[in-house]
Amino acid sequence: MTQPRIEGSFVALITSMNRDGSIDFEGMRALLDFQRENGTSAVLMMGSTGEVSMLSPEERRLIVSETLKSKSGDMEFWYGCTGTNTETTIDYVTHAAGEGADGAIIAAPAYINASTSDIVEYVLEVADASSIPLGFYNNPPRVGTDLAVKDILRLADHQNMTVLKESTSRVAQIAQLCAAQPDLSLMCCCSPNLGLVVPLMALGGHGTANMSGNILPREMATISTPWRHDGDALACRGAWLENLAMLHHLYSEVNPVALKPLMAAFGLPAGPLRRPLRSHDGPSLEAGLAIATRLGLDATYGYQLTPRLIAAG
Repeated sequence: MTQPRIEGSFVALITSMNRDGSIDFEGMRALLDFQRENGTSAVLMMGSTGEVSMLSPEERRLIVSETLKSKSGDMEFWYGCTGTNTETTIDYVTHAAGEGADGAIIAAPAYINASTSDIVEYVLEVADASSIPLGFYNNPPRVGTDLAVKDILRLADHQNMTVLKESTSRVAQIAQLCAAQPDLSLMCCCSPNLGLVVPLMALGGHGTANMSGNILPREMATISTPWRHDGDALACRGAWLENLAMLHHLYSEVNPVALKPLMAAFGLPAGPLRRPLRSHDGPSLEAGLAIATRLGLDATYGYQLTPRLIAAG
């Protein structure tokens, strides 16, 4: 591999927003510090959790340039750079590289329902044009295109492709990829509804690309640690089971609808969802706060665990 392999917790960060819907860059810097202090290996800004599809091109470029001003330490800064076509994707990747990003994640462009062969060629074309490491997000529910094992292994042959995030529910695909041992960091979504985390880690996966680390960074770092010793497996199992109720809560609605209001209630600089997304406060928020109370997250992180009036959309 021409690039070091990412291992551990790769957190898909929310996009912090002000009450008027503008980007809260001070809030994003605070969230990045929070992740850095709590064991996160890498952060992805402007993924699905970051509401990237509702950001303007100007906002996307500003997020890259502004957040990289706060980069320090070993935590890597990656950015979602999928555009509406090949050219715009290359433009976003090139901009991120020029600003000093550690890497970029791309997915199939949404809505067009391109063929698998077209998406493979698209990824390879972007990889040819990139000067930084790339990851591919296989997320068929969001984009309508689903790569099979043979397609992913073809991408893995490119020297700039270093990460796979798998968001299907196919344990068999994860097993085949682990058996093939491609030159990739093999990661998966942390949704308990997909059921990939424990099988992936047990079969030699390198970590999770997760949204739950926005509020559970230490726990997701434990869950996402590669299994090299018996203790790693036992720690993963314990953290997974202990936090399962919260994981289910966070994925009870399309992300980040359940996550962002809960973060705001905790006192984290989350801000509102971008419309048309709206938070479902009341019973949903109260349920999340009750789970957080049982987990003792106030003692762990200093969260406020009482409902507050928030502008969460």
